[in-house]
Amino acid sequence: MKQTAESLPILVAGGGIGGLAAALALTRQGFKVKVLEKSPELGEIGAGVQFGPNAFAALDALGVGEKGRARAVYTDDMVMHDCIDESVVGVIETGQAFLEYFGNPYAVCHRADVHMSLLEGARETDRIEVHTSTEVVRVEQDDRTVTVFDQHGNAHHGLALIAADGVKSAVREQYVGDDARISGHVVYRAVVDKKDFPKDLSWNSASIWVGPNHHLVHYPLRGGEQFNVVVTFHSREKEEWSVTQGSKVEVESYFQGISPKARQLVDLPKSWKRWATVDREPIGQWTFGKVTLLGDAAHVTLQYLAQGACMAIEDAVTLGEAIKQCDTISNLDFEKAFDLYQRSRITRTARIVLSSREMGKLYHAQGVERLVRNDLWKNKTQADFYRSIEWLYGWKVENCLAK
Repeated sequence: MKQTAESLPILVAGGGIGGLAAALALTRQGFKVKVLEKSPELGEIGAGVQFGPNAFAALDALGVGEKGRARAVYTDDMVMHDCIDESVVGVIETGQAFLEYFGNPYAVCHRADVHMSLLEGARETDRIEVHTSTEVVRVEQDDRTVTVFDQHGNAHHGLALIAADGVKSAVREQYVGDDARISGHVVYRAVVDKKDFPKDLSWNSASIWVGPNHHLVHYPLRGGEQFNVVVTFHSREKEEWSVTQGSKVEVESYFQGISPKARQLVDLPKSWKRWATVDREPIGQWTFGKVTLLGDAAHVTLQYLAQGACMAIEDAVTLGEAIKQCDTISNLDFEKAFDLYQRSRITRTARIVLSSREMGKLYHAQGVERLVRNDLWKNKTQADFYRSIEWLYGWKVENCLAK
């Protein structure tokens, strides 16, 4: 077993999707793991997530692919409409041809269901210990170990630390100290039961309605019994990163002048959750000795490529593969493995962050730019679409490490 004489665990800050994925990846390399989660209980806020073939490849590598597949909804396509005139801008079919091209499906699912699949995997091993109501506030390390101090002053000792503690990562603050970039884009999310969802929008599709400085998204969840509804707009106010209860009046004020069909989405939810979104400038180093960042702590991104959760799970698998390649049996090897991990991830995740910003501009085009956007995908074949997204969805475990 790959442990020091003290049999210390590897510490993981954060028990969300990234943290649990990291814990599973580490146990598959023979380590014990101690997860430190600040919330009173493990769980996920949010609503739907989109899962591309890359995410399913990563879940398979963690041994929970079938759990994730069982909870997913497999759509017929991804479709973009112009929310002003209801025209179809583009359609990417996600059926059999897509599956054969990428080797894994495209699906949508509830964020909590992804988390539950990982949590069930964690509960099936005796190598993962979880401490809730435990917030990481400070880290120290020496030549042999890492010590994490929580909000109560307790010290947690480990061989290394994986910081998956999210957008407001205390570990990133200690080692990097950079500010989040306030996007000014506000996201409202809600889940609507099938019986309350408009029949003329009840498609088995991941659907987006794009408009000037805003867009709307909807797709089925949980076997089609619910629908995820998301609206995004450029705020008129000065925003700070936050998650609060939303205001229907505010939402309605940003979606004047859109088509009646798209307008139904704004009128649906009885309650909304409001996210004022941020990302960060990509950085070239997120490993510091025996401490490394993962998921949003390393590369928080805007939602326009629907890859936040996917990137965290990819991170976890790549971390495990880096440790395996470096055959970690001593503390010095953690630094080597963590460096290989970050070199394997920095360019890809930076591309996600920067491309997400550009995709947001494309979605929210107005005037002549809107016309140009709507012209971009004319006459494209499905093969054209598949080639254009291969960089995103073509990630594989066997080629995830830097050469």
